Amino acid sequence: MPSPQHRHALACAFALALAAPAVALAQATDAARALAADALIVDTHIDAPGVLVSSWADLGGPAPDREFDYPRAREGGLDIAFMSIYTSARQDEAGSAWQAANAQIDAVEALVARHPDRFAILTSPTDAQRLLEGGRVLLPLGMENGGPIGDDLAQLAFFHQRGVRYITLAHSGNNRIADSSYTVEKRWNGLSPFGREVIAEMNRLGIMVDVSHISDEATRQAIELSTVPVIASHSALRHFTPDFERNLSDELAKLIAAKGGVVQIPFGTAFVNPQAAANTRDWFRESLAFDRRSAERVAAGEPPLDRKAFEAQWEKDHPKVDAPISDVLDQIDYAVKLIGVDHVGIGSDFDGVDGELPEGLRTVADFPNFIAGLQARGHSDEDIRKILGGNLMRVWAEIEAGAKR
Repeated sequence: MPSPQHRHALACAFALALAAPAVALAQATDAARALAADALIVDTHIDAPGVLVSSWADLGGPAPDREFDYPRAREGGLDIAFMSIYTSARQDEAGSAWQAANAQIDAVEALVARHPDRFAILTSPTDAQRLLEGGRVLLPLGMENGGPIGDDLAQLAFFHQRGVRYITLAHSGNNRIADSSYTVEKRWNGLSPFGREVIAEMNRLGIMVDVSHISDEATRQAIELSTVPVIASHSALRHFTPDFERNLSDELAKLIAAKGGVVQIPFGTAFVNPQAAANTRDWFRESLAFDRRSAERVAAGEPPLDRKAFEAQWEKDHPKVDAPISDVLDQIDYAVKLIGVDHVGIGSDFDGVDGELPEGLRTVADFPNFIAGLQARGHSDEDIRKILGGNLMRVWAEIEAGAKR
């Protein structure tokens, strides 16, 4: 069976398609490097914790097999990197999600304890400036999939105490809280009754409600129910990827902005490239159908179908996409025009998309390339600072203030 982290790569990306012709890479300029060094860069989605647990590396030094480590974060100007505490739908079903989430939080805490001069856990935007002193990279926690809380609202306070500051309500499958964007058959037609209680408690605690990965109806209901802004921690826009519910429709993006929230654009090829997104959509549909056929065989007393063979054939039939950085820049341009520059940010999905990333945005060292691309397209440095992190920090502070009220 594939490891949970490998299944996460499939769930987040599986960006596989016929190779597309590459276009010129946005090369970092001196002006872009200077802005990267001076601006506050906040990435709301890096999947380092799950990889730490499944395959350990010391991220305080060079880790060439990863997309996030301290030296490259400093090289790229990254200041605040939300660590994704990811659990899969299968872990939720198996009852192991709580254990997996805590193990990942332990891994982040151990990293910080090993390198207190390089990292610090960030639990409030008001502490950022102080903790950044000395060149630290700050590591807030975001929980990707609400599975670890089970059906116990008290677990929200438990994970808040452990440092979790946003929760993605569901991931690749419908759960106790909400329907997933990936499932064809929805369980709740949006949020469950329990999910509505979860949002109220998240508002009370000051945990950001993250609508990435959930269905359109669940997103709409979450925005309506929340008393404070909501975020999409790593969601691109469906304008470029028709019939891919994982990305936000124009309508939903506008609703997030109208509530005061922010849409964090990812870098993963499966989200920003039309062909890769279509393949990701088809992967989930065919994968779920395969699982149903296999379960039917088992119920009939026959051996299950060969999952590894199915996945190997899929990869053979769907070669990787060679995507240009312009796919990400196009998403940013469109988002700014659609919902306004005050509601756009970045959530890369580094270390979570199985290496499926556009040319020029392959690691946390590459933020200057991204900035150079935005500057070349006419975005002002003031607006770029908002996109890089200013917007997210403003929204986070508002959500925290809402909890105090």
